[in-house]
Amino acid sequence: MKILVLYAHPVETSFNAELHRLIVQRLMAAGHDVDDCDLYAEDFDPRLTRAERLGYHEARSDDDAMASYVRRLRRAEGLVLCFPVWNYGYPAMLKGFFDRVFLPGVSFRLVDGKVVPMLHNIRKVVAVATYGGSRLRAMLMGDPPRKLVGRVLRANVRPGAPVAYLAQYSLNLSTDSTRKAFMLRVAERMGRF
Repeated sequence: MKILVLYAHPVETSFNAELHRLIVQRLMAAGHDVDDCDLYAEDFDPRLTRAERLGYHEARSDDDAMASYVRRLRRAEGLVLCFPVWNYGYPAMLKGFFDRVFLPGVSFRLVDGKVVPMLHNIRKVVAVATYGGSRLRAMLMGDPPRKLVGRVLRANVRPGAPVAYLAQYSLNLSTDSTRKAFMLRVAERMGRF
């Protein structure tokens, strides 16, 4: 499959960076065509501009600032997200990607005021997330990233596409053995993508 990996962490020595390298390595070893989109390394600008917001519902052109990202998203058959959860949400970089790339005419269209998903090219989604806090704390806050992946993202891809969410909670209290166990889980999931 052609898989777009969206990675959003600014520190190359982080546990997320280790997970990102593992994800790309395992997907490639399994024979997939991986488009590795490291949003920080690519200096992606997450800010939706005034002009973009004013033209939000207009058709996109090939010279649009996000055209290359739109092409990459449309080429993908699988989507893998790798990100830390900060303040119970996506990092700004990843949130900005969704705001600027998942647009009308790209990820959905409006028909009589109703949203109709358009990313039917994406047949599988896996999110790999790390949380500093516990699962209980995330649940008490509603675990927004898990819901966004499981509900919003799922609603934009091919109907019935499998969506998986792998989370390492309590990273602040993790040990070598808990991190290794999570990495094995991620490696196994990427190996059977």
